[in-house]
Formats: sequence, C-alpha cells, structure tokens
Amino acid sequence: MTSRTHTFKGRLITVTFDVGRCMHAAHCVKGLPAVFDRDRKPWVDPDQASATALMGVIERCPSGALKAQLGSGGRSAERPQRTNTVQVVADGPLYLRGQITLVADGAPEPLAEDVRLALCRCGRSKRAPFCDASHVKAGFRDPGVFTAPVDKPDDAFVGGPRLTVEVKPGGPLRATGDLQLLDAAGKPAGSAKGAVLCRCGRSKSKPFCDGSHRETASGSS
Repeated sequence: MTSRTHTFKGRLITVTFDVGRCMHAAHCVKGLPAVFDRDRKPWVDPDQASATALMGVIERCPSGALKAQLGSGGRSAERPQRTNTVQVVADGPLYLRGQITLVADGAPEPLAEDVRLALCRCGRSKRAPFCDASHVKAGFRDPGVFTAPVDKPDDAFVGGPRLTVEVKPGGPLRATGDLQLLDAAGKPAGSAKGAVLCRCGRSKSKPFCDGSHRETASGSS
C-alpha cells in the first residue's frame, strides 16, 4: 500500500496525516473541530488548539493515520504505551497499541513501525492488512468478547518489549511478543507471549485463527 502523507505545520506542533491509513473513525473532527475541519483548506490547522489538547485527540486516532512532531526536528510528540495491547473491536477491526512492527511474510522492509495500528479482521479491506472500514458495508458481525481467560503463555512464542505482527499470505496475523488482549469494552481478557489472529472473517474462534482461511480466498492479501 502506497503511503500518501500530508504535512500541516503549526507554531509548536507539526501534524502529519497518512491518507492510506485513515479508517474514518472521526475522533479528530469530533474531538477538535476547530483544528480538524473537512470543509476548510487546509483541513488541519494545528494552531487552533493547545498542544496538550491536540495530542490528546491525535492519540485517540486508532489507525495511526494522524501523528504529531515537536518543533522542526521531527521528534515524535508521542510515547508508546508501556504495555502492548490488542483490542478486539465489536463488529470491527483489531486496535493495536504499544511498540509494534508490522511485517509481511518474506518482505525485506516492515509494512509499518508504529505505536497505533488498526488491522482488518473482516477479510474485505482493500488496503489489507490495514482496516479501511469495509466491515461496515460488509455487515461483519462479532461482539468482540472472550469466552475464557487467555492467560496461558505459549512456548511457541518469544516474549519481548516489541510486538511483531507478521501478515501470513492468505492466512492470519501472527503476533509475537508480550501482549495483553482486550475485549470490545476494553476489559483485559488475558496476557500472552503471542497469538495467531483471524483476518479472513470466517473463524469460529474469533479473534483467533481456526484455519478457516484455507477454505476461502478472503484473506489473500
């Protein structure tokens, strides 16, 4: 997926916006309409709010499409949270936060190295593995709950401070590293050293992969 990043410079903070990562969650326009105004050109004016308020809204952007840099040096204004989390959104994607590296199986460079990501789990995104809100039109349904605790470290995974998520061609997301799983309400369901997560939308063990992708081409990208 080609990145199309737009830059909006303010006196204290520079805001960047990656069009290809946006899933239209609209936290920005609802949170600070004076800064983020779709009817204005340019649509982002970082000087219309305090740095604290602006960072508060940017950090709510689940996809990582919005970011902020301090001054002219390009230093990130955001620190990753200390615990890597994977939250299952009801009828929607996976929200990842922490120190995250997203890689494609066999690719020489990471797809993303970020502190916030929204990854498709309905199997319909045209920007897979990123969410593009296709789950809404597709009518994807899953309540985002866990029927049992997940606290069971697996020797097949190696824990660590960075969460590496590998996109398997035609298959699931293989997350390796220390992580905490959250349900749709944000309640911790357990911690682990890794997980294999469905992205075809067909698993009967959501959010985990049960091999259903082998029966469909939905998760082919």
